[in-house]
Amino acid sequence: MAPSATKQTVGPLDTLRFDAYGPPEITTVVAEHLRLLGAQPSESTTRAGAAGLIELGGGDIAPLRAHTPWAGQETGIADEATVQAATGIMAVHGRRDGAPRGLAADYVATATGVLTVQGLLAGLLAQARGGRAPADITTGADRAGLLAVSQYLAAAGAEEGEAAELAPGGPPFTSAEGVLFELETLDAGAWAAFWRALDAPAEAIRASWRPFQFRYATACAPISPALHTTARGHSLPRILRAAAISGAEVCALRTLAERQDEHDGAPPWTLDLLAPGSRKSAPGPSTGRPLEGLRVLEAGRRIQAPLTAHLLGLLGAEVIRIEPPGGDPLRGMPPACSGVSARWLALNRGKQAVEIDIKSDAERRRLREMAADADVFLHNWAPGKAAELGLEAADFAAVNSALVYAYTSGWAGRLPGAPMGTDFMVQARTGFGEAVRPQGEPPAPSLMTLLDVLGGLLGTEAVLAGLLLRERTGHGVRVDSSLLGAADTLTAPALGRAARGEHPRRPPGFRRPLPTGDGWIAPSDRCADAAASYDLRDRSTADALSLLRSHALDATRVTADLSDLHHDPRFAGSISRDAHGAPAVPDPWSFA
Repeated sequence: MAPSATKQTVGPLDTLRFDAYGPPEITTVVAEHLRLLGAQPSESTTRAGAAGLIELGGGDIAPLRAHTPWAGQETGIADEATVQAATGIMAVHGRRDGAPRGLAADYVATATGVLTVQGLLAGLLAQARGGRAPADITTGADRAGLLAVSQYLAAAGAEEGEAAELAPGGPPFTSAEGVLFELETLDAGAWAAFWRALDAPAEAIRASWRPFQFRYATACAPISPALHTTARGHSLPRILRAAAISGAEVCALRTLAERQDEHDGAPPWTLDLLAPGSRKSAPGPSTGRPLEGLRVLEAGRRIQAPLTAHLLGLLGAEVIRIEPPGGDPLRGMPPACSGVSARWLALNRGKQAVEIDIKSDAERRRLREMAADADVFLHNWAPGKAAELGLEAADFAAVNSALVYAYTSGWAGRLPGAPMGTDFMVQARTGFGEAVRPQGEPPAPSLMTLLDVLGGLLGTEAVLAGLLLRERTGHGVRVDSSLLGAADTLTAPALGRAARGEHPRRPPGFRRPLPTGDGWIAPSDRCADAAASYDLRDRSTADALSLLRSHALDATRVTADLSDLHHDPRFAGSISRDAHGAPAVPDPWSFA
């Protein structure tokens, strides 16, 4: 058995320096992550500006430049608010409430920052492998926004309708004391047992399971009002007892101030060196895809790990999915394109698949043998599952000591007693419900899978850092990332305000789109107060935009129906269809 991991003492970007210019919502994330990876700023602070530019160099590397525009020219997309509006994020996040609604957190800017660091790491990796390496990387925030809604866009463009109704409604629930809480279970029996223990009406229990189950896919859950009434009729201790006896889990919504008080300041991922490795050297990339020639084994489910592997595939890696006998059941999740789930394709198109029964000793040996020729093994199994199966980092090191072993989890073991590590439970536990809604509104986790997507992006960033660290040290590497790390990354500005004694939430009405006679528009954050002074309800959206622009106010149309993105001139030529006919968003980076 190989020795256990040791704490990293060398960073993949040690000896490198960077300059960062541009929108602080983006460049602050880039600068912080580059620092965590070992690079140092050339200047004491980043510099603000309209267009983002990051320059990275030093040592014996060829300098790299990363460009981070909000969007292309003449699109009306000028900042976080307008990119959320244009890409459909406001529409998806607002489904629970029945109308488009902006995220009070800088979600797209944060995602753009992480994607930018990915592009820089991929470029450095191509250099280190001796292949064709880019000098310039561009990561537009508009493309980051489209990536965030890619599953919802795929479903909107499918051949058949949704399996569950798209209508307002959903958690959180409220106890008799007024405590907001999130409920989680992946099992219909536990759902029914929980509500029966609280004496909920049988028909409401039955009718509400499907919308609750599909809320991860639809971003809404039109459950029966009777269940909300039932919850309000019981104390939180009674509700917790019902959860305990049923197998469901309940988490009271925490505040940002509570999260700040317990925050451990941990980075969003960890990199730990394993034993020195030996491997066959693969030729460097000969095309514009920096990971060409590398192989990734992915044993992922749902969103987080599959998205991590999907992005590695877009960067050129060969990705082989490890699926259970009979294949991934989510392949059949409606709506479908040519018989395959549109949502599944959004995360898994282009991957190979191998069916392996990980409950079988012989099949687990087969998996370890496959890892002998791989560069990365990635999974997001439940905590303790890998050790139980004999599929931990040390087990793989026996056949491939140069492997990068990646685990994308819910909590990364950082919060003892934490509930199930799913997107909505992590949102509830970390004060996220306050971060995404401004003052004056009840806190509520978004029913858009924000953390699953951002957690997937952080997983890719961690794997790329691990691969670069392997090139630098000759060691295998274990990398860990989590949904908790994603939550902390996105709420960092709000937690900073809480630490300074300021109100952690954005002001009332923040990023609320304005209704027009035939739709909605979203002004930029800078122009929001001035734009709100105009009554636009009797004007067409085109006239409303023309009026605001005549007064030098930035604004853009809110995409209310994601199927409209195919023909939206703001994204001309960006959205295509794959071999199954499913909508496909553009790669988030371009290399030159």
